[in-house]
Amino acid sequence: MPRPQRCRRVCREPDYVSFLPEGGEEGDAVSLSVDEFEVLRLVDYEKQTHEQCARRMDISRTTVTEICESARRKVMDALLHGKKLLVTGGNYRLCQGRERDGGRCCGSECHCREGQENQKNQDKGV
Repeated sequence: MPRPQRCRRVCREPDYVSFLPEGGEEGDAVSLSVDEFEVLRLVDYEKQTHEQCARRMDISRTTVTEICESARRKVMDALLHGKKLLVTGGNYRLCQGRERDGGRCCGSECHCREGQENQKNQDKGV
């Protein structure tokens, strides 16, 4: 039986969750999870190593590599084939902005949104 998937820590949800190429059709869509989006943001945009990204998201380095490869493949599918790109879902929790390991939990200000209370309740077993 496989080990249960760890909930990935995400600093913020994306501001934009839907991308459609000009002249693109509404038909086919590619779904990118919020945790896949976060890995791309940390690795490709913020230029963090997979190890740094893994520490921020509270997952293993090999998991970051797998997520990164999957996310890049999905983004390229959307770009190459003119598909709508949706950023939604995934197994993640929003960062609480608390201190961790002697420093801030992440390297930037956390932007927690709705759903944060649900995660607190899940953590408490409510």
